[in-house]
Amino acid sequence: MHFNRIFYLFVLALFSVSSLIAQDTKELSKELSPVVIEITPYKDLIPVQQLSGKELKRLNAHTVADALRYFSGVKIKDYGGIGGLKTIDVRNMGTHHVGVFYNGVAVGNAQNGIVDLGKFSLDDIEMLQLYNGQRSTIFQSAKEFASATAVYINSKTPHFEEGKKTNLTARYKFASIQLTNPSFRLEQRVSDQISASLSAEYLHSNGEYSFRYKRLNLDKTVAYDTTATRRNGDIDAFRIEAGLYGKTTNGSWKGQLYYYDSERGLPGAIVKNNWQTGERSWDKNVMAQAELTQFVTDRYQFQIKGKFAYDYTRYMARDSIEFFENQVTKNLQVDNSYYQQDFYLSAVNLYKITPEWEVSLATDLQYNKLNATREGIGTLFTYPERMSFISALATSLNLGSFKAQASVLGTFTKEKVRNNLQAPDRSVFSPALFLSYKPWQKRDFIIHTFYKNIFRMPTFNDLYYTQIGDANLKPEFTNQVNLGAQYHIPINGPHLKSVNLKLETYYMNVKDKIIAAPTGSMFRWMMTNLGQTEGYGLETGFGTTISLGTLQLTTNINYEFTQSKNHTTINDIKLSAYGDQIPYAPWHSGSAIVGLDYKNWGLNYSFVYVGKRYDGAMNNIARNEVQPWYTHDLSLQKELTINTYRFRISAEANNILNQQYEVVTNYPMPGRNFRFILSLEL
Repeated sequence: MHFNRIFYLFVLALFSVSSLIAQDTKELSKELSPVVIEITPYKDLIPVQQLSGKELKRLNAHTVADALRYFSGVKIKDYGGIGGLKTIDVRNMGTHHVGVFYNGVAVGNAQNGIVDLGKFSLDDIEMLQLYNGQRSTIFQSAKEFASATAVYINSKTPHFEEGKKTNLTARYKFASIQLTNPSFRLEQRVSDQISASLSAEYLHSNGEYSFRYKRLNLDKTVAYDTTATRRNGDIDAFRIEAGLYGKTTNGSWKGQLYYYDSERGLPGAIVKNNWQTGERSWDKNVMAQAELTQFVTDRYQFQIKGKFAYDYTRYMARDSIEFFENQVTKNLQVDNSYYQQDFYLSAVNLYKITPEWEVSLATDLQYNKLNATREGIGTLFTYPERMSFISALATSLNLGSFKAQASVLGTFTKEKVRNNLQAPDRSVFSPALFLSYKPWQKRDFIIHTFYKNIFRMPTFNDLYYTQIGDANLKPEFTNQVNLGAQYHIPINGPHLKSVNLKLETYYMNVKDKIIAAPTGSMFRWMMTNLGQTEGYGLETGFGTTISLGTLQLTTNINYEFTQSKNHTTINDIKLSAYGDQIPYAPWHSGSAIVGLDYKNWGLNYSFVYVGKRYDGAMNNIARNEVQPWYTHDLSLQKELTINTYRFRISAEANNILNQQYEVVTNYPMPGRNFRFILSLEL
């Protein structure tokens, strides 16, 4: 289909929605029965991993990345320290297959496709959710259908106690890595229908911490063994966010403005006694987004949302060190600035054919543009632009004990670049099917399965980045199959209150998988098609709640076993790494969270384990082996009320056994460290 026709169809869809908005809402309200604004998803169709409220407060977590480590199937790639890059990978499909949605709108980065989760503080987060496949509702944007896995970051919505019009929370954090982190959040009731919020946060750290650098030769003799201080990991960051929330006669709306500004050092790889690099990064991110949800009749509802984002990044390297295939070289001096624009508009329509059967049509239009000012090496730049039209037709069926959801996603892209490079247009259709069955009505036991095919375009860096990008990169195609069960047992005994059990099995393959590996710099990456990867895994979860009078104990334990193999061939010839585990995919991993509450005291313990894996050199040989790591964290919290003031004091000890470990090879993580938090609520 010609791209201009697609654009006209999208405008027509928006026009039809706007004409419905223009109807007399007073007359509609007379005809309609009362409508509940919040949509209740089919919670048992697609299981969700979720952390919210008190559960989030239990964790020794500073950023969203820290909290997501406790979800099964999740691998966080952490390049060390407060300012280090933090990305997420789920079920070894790759960072780019994880859609990150902030208050329902996708967080994008057309330049490299990587969302740095370290930029999102937990201070204003109300809930974190992880869905394998997609959310349990067809009332969602096409962009939400277009991810193999979806992470939802939901910020706090103002809630007021009866008689209150203002909420104020102030926090101050300080930690052993020279960290200072003050923040506040103000909520104001403007009227019965409108409320507003304003929050701000400042973060400073010199990023310096001691670590032990030890390397063994292949014969197990010691090659290096020394203690040093991690350098060039400093950060100064400022975040401010404003929100406006309202209700209409039969709907709701919200608008948000987000600004983030940081300067940070990029701690490079520790290679052959090189302890620091001269790389630095400056980031400015502005994002404005809005959403309107309207229930027009008992059967029909629609949603419109939009976003504009402007991202500025400056990257400077002064005699930085690059490490590739065990060779150390010096990069020339580089000082590059990148300017990225992202326009996004979405319209979703849902119609209930019967109380059991629903259909939806979602249409998204997105425009991305990347400009750059480049000095030093590789001054040639392509100035890429991409127009994307994404449409999803979906249906759901709810027959009580049996539920089903199916969708077809269409992705159409048109690109424009300079310097005589070819940028082919693409049109791809991706199907998905989700099923859920509850055998016994009186037991909360659910069996579910799904199949999903997904398509991912290479990013601008993948295709066009000078000396790194490859304009001939092929898109990725992913197939997922999942089968699982969950069982919630409400015991309600004198002590044991409930038990939750979860079992998930999955199979996935990725054709023409694009591998992004750092070249010794957190800013510069090397892109290549791996060919084909194939994997399967098993995820288990166990949770309990035990009450002993005023003492309450909660536990949540996850374990995952996974095999992710490289099945790449060239001209039917198997490569040397054929059948090997793909880089940074451990066979075994797990986590545990244990909380003990007594009156207004809270004692929390958390544990993360990641087993043996291999680094980005592909071959599973002893030289490329990365050792297992685990961390133990403890925190003690106390809440008290003085007059109308509510205080919360927290002391945390992280990595209490002082394990020296690396999540990514040659990027050492902090040892034992401490953090203290004081918060005040009015």
